[in-house]
Amino acid sequence: MIREIELKPLIPKATMNLKLQPLLLLLLVFSCSAPTEIKPQFEHDIIDGPTPWTSESFELEEEDFTFAIISDLTGGERPNIYGTAVGQLNRLDPTFVLSVGDLIEGGTEDTLQLKKEWDSFDGRTSNLNMPFFHLGGNHDLTNPVMRRFWENRFGKRYYHFVYQNVLFLMLDSEDYEEQRMLEIYQARAKALQIIDGEIEGIYEESDYFKMEERNIGGMSDGQVEYFKAVLEKYPNVKWTFLLMHKPLWKHEDGKGLERLEALLVNRPYTVFNGHVHSYSHRKRQDRDYIMLGTTGGSQNPRDSMAFDEVTLVRMDKEPVITTLKMEGILDETGKVAVVYDSLNQARKNF
Repeated sequence: MIREIELKPLIPKATMNLKLQPLLLLLLVFSCSAPTEIKPQFEHDIIDGPTPWTSESFELEEEDFTFAIISDLTGGERPNIYGTAVGQLNRLDPTFVLSVGDLIEGGTEDTLQLKKEWDSFDGRTSNLNMPFFHLGGNHDLTNPVMRRFWENRFGKRYYHFVYQNVLFLMLDSEDYEEQRMLEIYQARAKALQIIDGEIEGIYEESDYFKMEERNIGGMSDGQVEYFKAVLEKYPNVKWTFLLMHKPLWKHEDGKGLERLEALLVNRPYTVFNGHVHSYSHRKRQDRDYIMLGTTGGSQNPRDSMAFDEVTLVRMDKEPVITTLKMEGILDETGKVAVVYDSLNQARKNF
């Protein structure tokens, strides 16, 4: 005969229930609570007032994020180009979009006209599905009135931010003392009158043509000290990008980018600038220095490297940089919705 034996737990049932209750409660809390949103790292030093970016809402993605860069729109902006670029960027879906300046025609002290031009640019830019970072060029910051207009609308003219341990330095290449800015502005206005036939003269003999700031810009000691402090604060970032309008690195007088290059020598970095309206790449200090083409700005039809483009940078272990000609970015129908023309004006680098 098989005898049935009752197996009793070593721990009384009531005691077991008491021990399980906290564990069950903990599991219940975890199962009911909403998942914690993980936000990407975005650091900057702007505490209040307007910001030069449109949003701080970034789409979460993998560690190797992608950003895009647009170039010059000015010197006689050609219709439909920038609006098309916005649509193409939405298809490419970078995390954010940067600029290298010359976003409006500018060159005026008429604040109503400035508001009209900035409203036009920002209106088109608002169609982007991701944040956009403004940066000024000579067209945007031609005179003290435009400088103050910028600061009231966008805040800082030069600034930095860190995204996912990558440092971005956004430089102002029109950073002169106010008196010097006025001298450049007045010389520029006279040169434009010569070009337009309003006064007699030869452009190549004008005071403006001879000014080195026309080609390579300038930056104040204050700006240099600001970025020195930023570089000291972030010595171990994964990569550093420097964006500017004019090629400040072309200075040979100790007043350009060389003052920062000395601090960059032991870290990986890449430089982008616009202004020339022609794409080029060179190695300097064993780093990539890239001049961008245009995104709607005037072009020289005889220059094979003068083309409309957007630049895509995928931040892997090191940046993977891809230059995309706008005429080659097609929709699902195989078309690119943009009208290209051959408009070329002599004002392009003004």
